[in-house]
Amino acid sequence: MATSTTSTANIPGFNKMLAHKRKEKDVLKLLMSDFKVTQNKENPYDIVIEFHGPKGSLYEGGKWNVSVMLPDAYPYKSPSIGFNNKIYHPNVDETSGSVCLDVINQTWSPIFDLVNIFDTFLPQLLLYPNPSDPLNSEAAAMMLKFPSKYEDKVKEHVKKHACACVSPAQEDKKSKDEDQELPQTQESYSDVGESDAADSDVGVDLSEVSELSDTSDIDLNE
Repeated sequence: MATSTTSTANIPGFNKMLAHKRKEKDVLKLLMSDFKVTQNKENPYDIVIEFHGPKGSLYEGGKWNVSVMLPDAYPYKSPSIGFNNKIYHPNVDETSGSVCLDVINQTWSPIFDLVNIFDTFLPQLLLYPNPSDPLNSEAAAMMLKFPSKYEDKVKEHVKKHACACVSPAQEDKKSKDEDQELPQTQESYSDVGESDAADSDVGVDLSEVSELSDTSDIDLNE
């Protein structure tokens, strides 16, 4: 999965304690959302979210497990995002599942949070791919030159690797049959729902993090 730059040296006025509280706030908000969230038992900022393809897109009907890792400099630096099961998209590496960092950084701002990624950013990415900045050159070229073939290829991948009716065990079997190794992260993760979000390791008084509520003037490209 792609990784974001974690250095805080070039961030003016960076406050480690406030950044940590902002992490806690955003993770807690995600846990309390309608998304199915799975946290790594050893690192609460290493998260897997169940994501469904947006309606009206070629990915409608698909279900993906998306990994999110928060860097030390979050929210000033964007989180790392990667699809655990395969997806055919110009801006996603088909083998690793990494989402193009350039695409993320062009969109990301500290005013966003983790829920925004799954409510807005990823749906927009799947609805409007950017073939001019590809991680999957084959998908980008096919989208531009042979759009009908591209659509068929996307739908084929959705049906084969991300059908909502396919269980994780079935998906794992398919991957083994293809001699494709997927990241084995689920064994160290635990499911968290709304009912037990309050008991999470990232519980925090949301009023304590108001100082980070307006940080849009920070240059993310430094």
